[in-house]
This record gives sequence, structure tokens and C-alpha cells, in this order.
Amino acid sequence: MTEATATIAEPAPAPRRIDVMKTFHTYGTFAIFLILIALAAAQSDVFLSERNAMNVLRQMAGIGIMSIGMLFVILTRGIDLSVGSIAALGSVSSAILLKDYPLPLGLTMVVGLGALCGLVSGVFIAVFRLPAFVITLAMMTAARGFALILSNGQPITLGAPGKALSTFGTSFTFGFPNPVLLMFGLFLVALLVLNFSRFGRLVKAIGSNVEAVRLSGISVPAHVLSVYVISGALAAVAGIVITSRSGVGSASVGEGNELDVIAAVVIGGASLMGGRGGVMNTLLGVMILGVIGNIMNLAGVPGYHQQVYLGAIIVIAVLLQNGSSLLRR
Repeated sequence: MTEATATIAEPAPAPRRIDVMKTFHTYGTFAIFLILIALAAAQSDVFLSERNAMNVLRQMAGIGIMSIGMLFVILTRGIDLSVGSIAALGSVSSAILLKDYPLPLGLTMVVGLGALCGLVSGVFIAVFRLPAFVITLAMMTAARGFALILSNGQPITLGAPGKALSTFGTSFTFGFPNPVLLMFGLFLVALLVLNFSRFGRLVKAIGSNVEAVRLSGISVPAHVLSVYVISGALAAVAGIVITSRSGVGSASVGEGNELDVIAAVVIGGASLMGGRGGVMNTLLGVMILGVIGNIMNLAGVPGYHQQVYLGAIIVIAVLLQNGSSLLRR
């Protein structure tokens, strides 16, 4: 008598589900950017013109450069409210120093001054473990005060000694304004550092799980201090770029820009709780802010109303970016 053998069919693999919220979280910034482009193009024939596009890019160059440093800070669960004021200090000091020093040396000193401001903030935050919000708020006030003292509250023209800087700020290369090319170049460097260097991986790790990094024998204070130095240096570069466009060093440069910079990074999907954020998404966040402002200008929206609409749009964008996290709570 032969035994009947029965074969048990293996269950078919379950079809892969597409996590809509996760997908949107990954590509949401790009989707929002495309939607805004489409709306702007439908609203105005001028929007897609080369002249208008270059104007938007040129206007956002300073904020874009500052947002790179802010991204590194936010990845470590920090915040830097001083970037706008350091940009003002960079603007004023560049106009002053270029009268007495050659361009390369003068600009190096300006960037060093911005890095020094970041170093001071970083020491109090990383070494003495004081709240980043309070320390950078104090630096915001102090840096703006130094800019006002150095300029005596008056704009300082670059004049003949700063002609090379003015030429850089108003010239084009390969069809793009030089400040925009500089911004793109800095974003490329940040992309390489954040994604392909040990330093970049540790910056993300500190924001995700600082205790694990500390137990691995990594100096957390040194890395946290470093991101504030980077943020201060890039804020000074932004001040130089803004001055190169206007030909004037002014203590009013960067007023309120710290909020725009934080908004750009957050719209780009970075988490204020640290550990999550990307360079390309931050660039898209900067462009989204620029497009929103440009749409309202082309539509003739009054300046005071623009602030209200911009705030509402930022909240909506952040809600969309973080929708999956909110639904899981």
C-alpha cells in the first residue's frame, strides 16, 4: 500500500503595499515645488521668463547659503537664530576691510569673523550645554549691535576698493548670476560632506541618538561646536554675497532672515528633533520660499498681506511633510 503524498502549496507572497505617506514624505518637497511652479505659470506669463527666474534665484542666494549651515545645526537638534545678524556683520565688515586689505585677505577675514561668532555660540552650547535658543538669540543681538557700531548705523559703499566684489555680484557665468553659482557650489560641497564623509554621518547620528554616539567614544561636543562654526562662516559668506549685489555694506542686511532660513530647512523635510534632513531637499525648500514670494509679487499682493499668506503656506507645507508622523501618533 503506497502512502499518498500531499504537497502543501506555499502561500503566495502578499502584494507589496505602497506606503503613500512615506512616499510623499520622501518626494513631497519636490511635489510641492512642481505644484507651485505650475500654479505660478498659470497665474502669470512672466513667471517662466528667464529674467524672472534669474531674479528669483539671485534674491534667494543669501538665504540659500545660510540654510546650508542651518541644516547642519538642525540635524544635531540645535537651532541658530544668529545667522541673519552674522550676515549683517559680514556685510558691514566686508565693506570696511576691503578698503584696507586685498580682496582675498579681506574676505577671508570676514568669513573668519563669522566663524568666530559661531565658535563663541558653539562653546556655550556644546561645552557648557546651555540652550541653543538662548545662546544664539544672544549672539543675534550682539552681532547686530557690532554691525551697527562698525557702520555707525549708516550704509557703507564698497567704492573703488570693492569694485571686484561688486563685479562678481552683478556678473553672469554660463548664463547664471555668480552668486547663484556660488550657492549651488556650496550646496554641492554640503551634499558630499553630509552623505559621503564621516563627519556628515556623525552629524546625523548625533541628532538621531546622541547617547549612542557618546558611548561609541566620539566627541559629541567637538562635532556640535563644528556645526555652529560652519553656520557662522556661511552666514558671513551670505552677507558678502548680498553686499556684492547691492554694492553697499549695511547693518540692516539679514533682518528676519533667520526665520526664512529655518522655514526653508523645515519645508525641505528636516526635523527640528534632529537626525533627519537632506541637502537637496533644503535647496528645494529655499526655491519654494522664493517661488511663493515671487507669485505674490506678480499677483500684486500687498506686502503686509504677504507675510500672513507666507506663514499659512509654510504651515501647510510642514503639515504635508510630516503627515505620516502625525497620523502614527
